[in-house]
Amino acid sequence: METATDNQTPSTTLHTVAQFSERHPFISQGGLRFQIFNSKENDLEKSGALVRLGKRVLINESKYFNWIDTQQNVSGKKEVINND
Repeated sequence: METATDNQTPSTTLHTVAQFSERHPFISQGGLRFQIFNSKENDLEKSGALVRLGKRVLINESKYFNWIDTQQNVSGKKEVINND
């Protein structure tokens, strides 16, 4: 027998730019807005981290940090592999 909780998805935490930068001071509102402005080029849009409601942009916290993890080797740095 299925219960109501069987069909529910985990809750998603969404923040405005101001809320996100206040909660995570490593990035300023301006830095976050720059990432959002360039979201098609930096794959932030593709990651699903942005939710657009009219003119408002909300940030999905968990998807944003997943996107950050994917950016570690994208910035042009080559990964060094030591095969000793």
